[in-house]
Amino acid sequence: MKDFNYYAPTEVMFGENSEEQVAALVKKYGGTKVLVHYGGKSAVKSGLLDKICGLLKEGGIEYVTLGGVVPNPRLSLAKQGIELCRKEGVDFILAVGGGSVIDSSKCIAYGVCMEGDVWDLYLGKVDAPATMLPVASVLTIPAAGSEMSEASVITNEDGDVKLGYSNNMSRPKFAIMNPCRTFTLPPYQTAAGVTDMMMHTMERYFTKDGDMDLTTDLAEAVLRRMKTAVFEVLKNPEDYRHRAQIMWGGSVAHWGLTGCGVADDWATHQIEHELSGMFDVTHGAGLAAIWPSWARYVLNDRNDGEAVHAQRLSRFVRFAVNVMDVPNDFTDPEGTALRGIEAMERFYHAIGMPINIKELIGRIITDDEILEMTRKCSRDFTATCGAFKVLDAADMEAIYRLASQ
Repeated sequence: MKDFNYYAPTEVMFGENSEEQVAALVKKYGGTKVLVHYGGKSAVKSGLLDKICGLLKEGGIEYVTLGGVVPNPRLSLAKQGIELCRKEGVDFILAVGGGSVIDSSKCIAYGVCMEGDVWDLYLGKVDAPATMLPVASVLTIPAAGSEMSEASVITNEDGDVKLGYSNNMSRPKFAIMNPCRTFTLPPYQTAAGVTDMMMHTMERYFTKDGDMDLTTDLAEAVLRRMKTAVFEVLKNPEDYRHRAQIMWGGSVAHWGLTGCGVADDWATHQIEHELSGMFDVTHGAGLAAIWPSWARYVLNDRNDGEAVHAQRLSRFVRFAVNVMDVPNDFTDPEGTALRGIEAMERFYHAIGMPINIKELIGRIITDDEILEMTRKCSRDFTATCGAFKVLDAADMEAIYRLASQ
């Protein structure tokens, strides 16, 4: 078991009408002039944006607004937000939306407090600023877990490059979660969100560190509960009980609890970032299109020796049995592991997710596209990704090709 530091400072207000507390919470955390950042579709159409702005006004809090966030949030809009915050003297950022809006808010919050180009922070060219504007959220789309996590991901349109940056000071001050606000989410977005939160857990679950059994037990519980809940809300979108499980599950999956004492992997996420960066696909759906190929590739690999292969195999077997309900054939562990991957593919299809890139974008990707994604993922063939199995550029290319068949 690895030593770990567990840090989860976000205050959560969960339940019906929880957004009524927004003004008091902003004041509690020092906000006097707020940037209300949002996407522009569901937040406006549902009336939530007007309600939040009205509550801030009633509470005596000044605000300015900036909409237009899209999935795979754009650097150009974040830079507009940085300029707006500086011009207006904003001292607090409130994200009204899902993970893309929260990630864009974090990028703005960094940029306001640093000199130079905020993109250099995501490139790793500069150190983190000493401080950043406080961020909080009114969550409408459970998926990314950004409402409690230290991570943010931004897409630079110049070259279609999608990069993440993590720093504990970006963990939101508070998160308002009202499951009723998710009743109108389209089925595809609901399924993609659950896929994303499950993958946040799976990136931690598939680890070489097998000694922290309690963490593994918690991860399996999250995965099983999300599997059950997504079918219920796809049948009945206004099922409050299961919408609540999903909304809370997205936060639990990514604030760090399911990774305590183990080494995270994140290879599937890094490989998918280039896919959504190039084709602008929904992140959760992209993860579903990549994971089965990553899993088969890693399961079949023996280049690191039989002992390492046996260790990986045992984790795939545990996943198959404890998460995917596959009977354990003790005489054929590799068969059990493979049936677990196949069961995950059936689950993805059952909730409307793809299991390869062709299903995701509607065509076979070209060799040039594979090589370009490999180049970006490997940082011009200099970097590796993953920890469960460390992947070099050749491994990344092989997974892209496997996912393209």
